[in-house]
Parts: sequence; structure tokens; C-alpha cells
Amino acid sequence: MTKIALLGAGGKMGVRLSTNLQGSRFSVDHVEVSEAGRERLRNATGAECVGLDKALGQADVVLMAVPDRLIGKIAHEIIGKVRPNTALIVLDAAAPFAGEMPDRKDVTFFVTHPCHPPIFNDETDPVAKNDFFGGIHAKQHIVCALMQGPEEHYALCEEIAREIYKPVMRAHRCTVEDIAILEPALSETVGITLCLAMREAVDDVVRRGVPRQAAMDFMLGHINIGLSIAFEAFPEGKFSDGALYAIAQAKPQIFREGWLDRVFNKDAVLKSVQEICNA
Repeated sequence: MTKIALLGAGGKMGVRLSTNLQGSRFSVDHVEVSEAGRERLRNATGAECVGLDKALGQADVVLMAVPDRLIGKIAHEIIGKVRPNTALIVLDAAAPFAGEMPDRKDVTFFVTHPCHPPIFNDETDPVAKNDFFGGIHAKQHIVCALMQGPEEHYALCEEIAREIYKPVMRAHRCTVEDIAILEPALSETVGITLCLAMREAVDDVVRRGVPRQAAMDFMLGHINIGLSIAFEAFPEGKFSDGALYAIAQAKPQIFREGWLDRVFNKDAVLKSVQEICNA
């Protein structure tokens, strides 16, 4: 049986992963440094923790459910304690892409991250419809990258990724650079920033006298249809001539020319992940 050492098992993400690994074909040693975390894990899953050295000494896979900024630091601390041919799975591409991972050629590095449940989906169960993060009830896609290591480790690590993020639909094979472009650049630098900009716009029209609920309902409804047209979930849908005119007038007012290259060029992505790792 494949043995997993789950580091950070008592954290918020660690408890999610531990819960999803229950009943799988994998044997899990849970590692958590804080007493509060061990208690949280025990209450949520019934699992007891083991010592770090014991878990690492018998692990086939080390699953690092630790904060992004600590991935590189902890990887360097543990790398001498794992056996050759061990696979280290990290849940974010920032540290790997920033060059924060230790130099050991006989160990596999694998990166995986959830896409989170898509806006346009076929969920009908209310609990699934309200699982916005994913990994509990709602189906989601994931991304995976084999940074280094033998090809056979890709299949093993993807299987584990599908377990910890389940229920999973598509698992996209990417490079580490691809995933770094997806997060933070695409999802946070652009996507979440624009989400917050839309909320700021709603708050501003409310300040100008529009009833708050009317503004919220109007914006959320228009986001829904706007995204469905823009991302071709509603292929027969079209923006009106008036909307197209407003868009053409608004883009140069809101976006500076060349903004896509400033966000997505390799140097910008590298700078972003380095700042995340050294926040």
C-alpha cells in the first residue's frame, strides 16, 4: 500500500485533504506541529498524528498542505529525511517556479492545484451548488505538473490529486510555469482583482443613490449573462450594439494599453511568485 505523509494535517487545507483521503487505497501518516491543529484533525476525522521523522522515513509520497510562503523552507528542512524515489506533492506553483525547492535529483516534485467549481455547471443538489471552494460536494477540475521525476510518478500523483480534490472532472497536465501563470497571474492578479473592482463599482453606485439590493441584483445578473457570452457557455448569445459601444469606450478608460503583457510576461510572473514566497 502506498504510504503518504501528510504535512500540515491539522490546518484548514490539511483537514480537507485528510477527510478526502479517508477510504482511499492510500495509507496516511498525519503530521501536525500544533496542538490546536492536532485537536482539530482529531475532531474532524478521528485521525491521530505521528512524528515527522517517522512519517518521512516510511513515506512513498509527502503531501505538503502548508502555506505557500513556507513550502520552500519546509522542503529544504525535510529533503534529507526522505527516501530516494519519494514524491513530494505541493499544492501551489509559487515556490517551485520561484526556484525555492531543494536540489535533490532522486526525489520527485509534483505540483497540483484546484480550479474550484466552475460558474457554469450541472449541480442540482443545494449543498453542491453552495460548495464554492470545492473538494467537498461540488465537482471541479484540477491542474497538475511533474516538475521532476520519472513518468510513472505522474500517474500516481495525479491519482492522489484526484482523491484530495474530489469530486474531480478534468485533470489538466501542465508545466510548472503554466500553473504559475494560472495562479497568481490569471486567477488572482486579473480575475480576483476584477471581481473586487466590480464590487467597488456596485458600492459606488449605491453611494450615488441606487438602492443596494437593486444594484447587487442588476450586477450579478449581468455578470452571469456577460460571462456566459464571453466564455461561450451561451453560444447563441450576443452583446447588444449598445453594449459593444460601451465596451469600446470603456476599455481605454479602465485598462492601460499593454496590460496583458505587463501581467503575463515571464519576468512579471516570476517577480509575483518570488514576492509571494518572501512576503
